[in-house]
Amino acid sequence: MFDRHFEWAELTRFASLPGLRATLGVVSGRRRQGKTFLLDAVTRASGGFMFTATETTEADALRQFGQALARYRGQPTPFRFTHWDEAVTELMRIADDGPTVAVIDEFPFLAKSSPALPSIIQRALDPAAQHTNTPVRLLLCGSALSFMGKLLAGNAPLRGRAGLELVVPTLDFRLAAEFWEISDPHTALMTNAIVGGTPAYRREFTQGDTPQGPDDFDAWVARAVLNPARPLFREARYLLAEEPELHDVALYHSVLAAIANGNSSRGGIADYLGRKSTDLAHPLSVLQDVGMITHETDAFRRNRSAYRIAEPLVTFYHAVMRPFWGDLERPGRAAAVWRRAQSTFRSKVIGPHFEQVCREWARWHAAPETHGGQASRVASGTVNDPAARTSHEVDAAVYGDAGTGRESLLAIGEAKWNDIMGTGHLERLQHIRDLLSAHGTATEDTRLQCFSGAGFTNELRHLAENDPTIQLIDIDRLYHGA
Repeated sequence: MFDRHFEWAELTRFASLPGLRATLGVVSGRRRQGKTFLLDAVTRASGGFMFTATETTEADALRQFGQALARYRGQPTPFRFTHWDEAVTELMRIADDGPTVAVIDEFPFLAKSSPALPSIIQRALDPAAQHTNTPVRLLLCGSALSFMGKLLAGNAPLRGRAGLELVVPTLDFRLAAEFWEISDPHTALMTNAIVGGTPAYRREFTQGDTPQGPDDFDAWVARAVLNPARPLFREARYLLAEEPELHDVALYHSVLAAIANGNSSRGGIADYLGRKSTDLAHPLSVLQDVGMITHETDAFRRNRSAYRIAEPLVTFYHAVMRPFWGDLERPGRAAAVWRRAQSTFRSKVIGPHFEQVCREWARWHAAPETHGGQASRVASGTVNDPAARTSHEVDAAVYGDAGTGRESLLAIGEAKWNDIMGTGHLERLQHIRDLLSAHGTATEDTRLQCFSGAGFTNELRHLAENDPTIQLIDIDRLYHGA
């Protein structure tokens, strides 16, 4: 088990809760994050029951459940349930010797064929039913984020019934490097820009094949990602196909392709697709609900926002793989395609991903001394420059408390993956700070942060040594410093 200490502690706490009443917990998270691994481990450790649902009819699901429960109970013949009322009632009786874990994995599959199942579980947890229950610790798990998110929300039947609501996250960029056992930070970040922090891609999907350093990275992409015989090759397509909420898969792929190609606003996405902006409200909302994209408000203009793809592999597929799909499906073409796609990878994949990693670092890893205060939120934004009749992009705007008791703009930053940053970049940030100061948003204490994957000029380093408001963050500091 790797870096799931918090999740494991919560699951074991829930599994051993004292008391005679049955209790409910809900576990969710994007696919391939290790939810089933954790639930299987807690079930084995506690001697509990685990049932993994499949996409099937209600009658077949009840038959499978009856067989699994009978095996757990040591009965030679399976239970023959005709309705989930009977099945759930029997499940609530399995804790003969004290608190016992009962896991239903892939719960959305069961609810799809039996929509009344959440209400049946609610009734089984009602005070009137608890006198016949045993201390079952029931855990419902699923990867369909939109469904799992609604399970305990609003007027849903199970609202207020759960004693545990656990979301299993992806690994952040630092943990991902440790998990992939990549010590070189440049290689780690480029790998992260393709596979993100999904644990399953490390072993199940690559069988332990990791890039051994900068000299091996290109070869690794060709053999492990662009190879039509490897699981990662079609994974981005399957991620959409597995989401029950995504009915018009072609439309959703088109929306993701638009975002991957640098269109972050609704208007830009609409132009790319040749549609009206109003036509995209529903698909964008659905993609956000299932965790495929994020919707982030501009750091300086609340009436503007940006859409970004949440899964790096999906960005890589749409930017690099999809345009060359016909070539890639033929064995032996991967290395040639990868050479042709280098400029696209730098501009559409690694560049935006580096900016996102810089924002994550600024929010979660940077010390308060770096920002001149405790960061509370970090976002990108756009600053108008009326005199020049243009606008300036800010890759990282850090808001937080500088000791005044109210939120203020602590720092603004620019991120360049492939450029050696110099005084020109610093002067641009100083100009943006002046523009923001004119509107009362920034002050002379607002720090200027340069993030670079290629390094800094000696002149810029000298200026930073003598001015604490200038912060230089290189790739080593992103992975190892604060």
